[in-house]
Amino acid sequence: MPELPEVEVIARGLHRSLVGRTMEEACHVDLTRLSDPAASLLPRILGLRIEGVRRRAKVLLMDLSDGTVLAFHLKMTGRVVHGPMREPDSHDRLFLRLDNGTLLSFSDVRKFGYVRAFSPQELQEWQFLQKVGPEPLDTDAKSLAHRIKGRKARIKALLLDQTVVAGIGNIYADESLFRAGIHPETRANRISLARAVRLFTELQAVLGQAIAENGSSIRDYVNADGDAGAFQNSFNVYGKKGSACGVCGSRLEAVCVAGRTSTFCPECQPKRGPKHQPQPSAKDGCRKKGYRP
Repeated sequence: MPELPEVEVIARGLHRSLVGRTMEEACHVDLTRLSDPAASLLPRILGLRIEGVRRRAKVLLMDLSDGTVLAFHLKMTGRVVHGPMREPDSHDRLFLRLDNGTLLSFSDVRKFGYVRAFSPQELQEWQFLQKVGPEPLDTDAKSLAHRIKGRKARIKALLLDQTVVAGIGNIYADESLFRAGIHPETRANRISLARAVRLFTELQAVLGQAIAENGSSIRDYVNADGDAGAFQNSFNVYGKKGSACGVCGSRLEAVCVAGRTSTFCPECQPKRGPKHQPQPSAKDGCRKKGYRP
């Protein structure tokens, strides 16, 4: 699933290329089950000019000229790409022809993603966004640390909880925990405020680096131009169970936390606190059968 950096990269790319463009025609429609029906969606967006593209949590938000907001939730395999006109394939869900003859396309192999249109009031009342926690790049690390203070849940589960902090998924949870030297099964109430601040400082650094490197391409993710990301080349632990830790050489291990594979270094991230502080390294991967990456 695209996480915060991937959706941010897409939003920035679309903003650069789409502002001022008008959506003139829907030339292919095969919407997913959770999307607004075409009969109600298309009349709300066609003929409108795109004023901006932004992100909230893992959702793309496209601001239109009459105040309508077009929302794309990519879920596991969704893509939103701006490029030249082409013929649709079996994974394409919506083709919007723009006033300059280019194509804005939404595709989704697994059909879990969706596209919906909201008025400003409807967007404000959308329960999905009402429940989402603060943006990690717009909130200081100490404030984020206080959101987990005293909680008994395992820290990896809290990082994945969208009501605690927005946009974080398995990749960036694993990578930030490694950099902070914290075992993914550690209970949050066993983590000092100073270590929690460091964790969220490292999380912010990981997210910033991933955005600068165009996100992580594991399977389906591409940016707004259809290009892959590069941050997967900087992974320290994610998907690398059985590989040697780039810091200490220990064999990386994995546990299941909140139903997700959590890869860690038993030496750099011991349950009783770090023996030394890991720093970023890199490379490859493997996945434990039966766990969701």
